[in-house]
Amino acid sequence: MDPYEALGVSKNASDDEIKKAYRKIAKECHPDIKPGDKAAEDKFKAAAAAFDLLKDPETRARYDRGEIDATGAERPERQFYRDFAHAGDNPYQAGRGGFGAEEFADFGDASDIFSEFLRRAGMGAGPGGGPAGGAGPGAGFGGARQGFAARGQDVRYSLEVPFMTAAKGGKTRITLPDGHGLEVTIPEGAREGQTLRLRGKGGPGLGGGPAGDALVTLSVAEHKLFSRDGDDILLTLPITLDEAVLGGRVEAPTIDGPVKLAVPEGASGGQVLRLRGRGLKRAKGSGRGDQRVTLRIAAPPKVDDELADFMRKWRENHRYDPRKGMTP
Repeated sequence: MDPYEALGVSKNASDDEIKKAYRKIAKECHPDIKPGDKAAEDKFKAAAAAFDLLKDPETRARYDRGEIDATGAERPERQFYRDFAHAGDNPYQAGRGGFGAEEFADFGDASDIFSEFLRRAGMGAGPGGGPAGGAGPGAGFGGARQGFAARGQDVRYSLEVPFMTAAKGGKTRITLPDGHGLEVTIPEGAREGQTLRLRGKGGPGLGGGPAGDALVTLSVAEHKLFSRDGDDILLTLPITLDEAVLGGRVEAPTIDGPVKLAVPEGASGGQVLRLRGRGLKRAKGSGRGDQRVTLRIAAPPKVDDELADFMRKWRENHRYDPRKGMTP
């Protein structure tokens, strides 16, 4: 199935549009969400395979150029020697004359001439097609017919993980396009777009060769409280009016659980406080990043008469202008 059609996007769709289309289908049709729904499962499998192909710009470009098919497999290369052998102007085609025409006139298929070249490379052959008194069966032109083994093809998957799983690490499972599951270990501090390599979990090898690898590209889901900037965790923390004026210790959530944060007296909205070592495991080197806490002053849910009267009296004697100097 055409991958663009499977995702419901045009061939000119941006990377972000492709990602959003896949996430929408995954949220609606994932087997864990609609167990037993064959139509939804098939739609999810098709979308997953399509996203695996299109999310990588190089692979997408190769598909658009026709170099690979919708499964990511290489398209067969043209057999140029056969094209030439069957060409109408081939002077060596049987019955056309030219050098060697009589010698190969008995071939029913002119392209078999090339097979004959390979066979005759073992002229003087003893039994089995090898050189007289030589290798026997399996020894063809230049030894090329000896045993052949090849490593299996690498396969690519995409996996969305919860923010906290990416931050703290853990194990999860990915549902493959064929419906089977594969366990994936998420490293601590995993990042958006990071690719994990699962050795030997790709396509099977040929002729006894080793299996390929599975390459799993991660996307990290948004969190209702936290976001990240490199190795740092970002948090916006509401504080009360009195906490802003008087200061104090307030509870702030972190990826390791709540901690006490010292709010300075006279804190302003937008002020950033830093919790050292409360961020993510560093991508390079040891240690962890920080958590940066941006303060937001939250007004009371209801301003009662007492507070209003107090503020009016306070303003009469203590008026100040925080916007002074902002005139362009």
